[in-house]
Amino acid sequence: MTAFISSVLGVTEILVLIALGYFLAAKNWLSKDSGKIIAKIVTQVALPAYMVVTVSSKFSAKELINLLPQLRYPLISMAILGVLSAIVMRLIHVEKMHEGLFCSMFLNSNTVFIGLPVNLALFGAKSLPYVLVYYMANTTIFWTIGVYLIQHDGPTAASFDWRKTLGKIFSPPLLGFIVGIIIVLLHIQLPDFLMADLNYVGSLTIPGSMFFIGITIYQAGLRKAFTFNKDLLGVLFGRFIAAPLVMTVLLSFADMSPLMRSIFIIQSCMPVMTNAPVVARLYDADTEFAAIGVASSTVLAMVVIPLVMTFLAS
Repeated sequence: MTAFISSVLGVTEILVLIALGYFLAAKNWLSKDSGKIIAKIVTQVALPAYMVVTVSSKFSAKELINLLPQLRYPLISMAILGVLSAIVMRLIHVEKMHEGLFCSMFLNSNTVFIGLPVNLALFGAKSLPYVLVYYMANTTIFWTIGVYLIQHDGPTAASFDWRKTLGKIFSPPLLGFIVGIIIVLLHIQLPDFLMADLNYVGSLTIPGSMFFIGITIYQAGLRKAFTFNKDLLGVLFGRFIAAPLVMTVLLSFADMSPLMRSIFIIQSCMPVMTNAPVVARLYDADTEFAAIGVASSTVLAMVVIPLVMTFLAS
């Protein structure tokens, strides 16, 4: 019960900020363009700064080196989910125009805009490296396999551009994480004024992420978030049932700390990736289906996460 209450309180912190972002969007204080600007500030400025400060100030070289081999678990789990998504897609007869989006949304989770704030609320700053390990795997899979799948739903033949893909994988947040690791490994001491500035900028990460999610839900339509069809239900099954079950089984015999195990399972059942509608729009796929998937899974995640936390504590 204690785990359930603490997780509810942690999720409530997130919900209040999402609701505020939704309210400001409804009042037209934050427009669609505001959402794009906030997302860019968070991912390209605030989050990298947050990575540098947190990694360089709270973790040792030994802790960081021991993390990298654990990257195999989220990668293996997403490979299994990829196969499972194709099976479920056939079983429920997903509409052909949604097949690629369905599989991509089924196996990839929102590890930054929701995953990072939720884990920080539940576990504190000590969760960051584990969150980032999952993020590395998830980002790599989404910008390679996930984007390729979404392209199949568009009118043109799917193609693969390694240069663009590597640019997406080695994104500013990941580069911030790498810089933090370098600072720790080389025992570099940044000036106090620079650390203070990075800390101020990094503090924008959580409220900015939540405002962006609130804007996204408002634009998708809260009513549509609860309009379920078989395709959307299949995606939600993947996000909230298949993904945490696969990860739980995979980690049942793994040699890792209980904290890392909990964070990997929590990260696996995060909502649909926020970038899914953006990529769908880019390749003329069904943007509305992707946006509704993001909105529905984000709202439902606030119910699922306390339940998963209770399961992990039992």
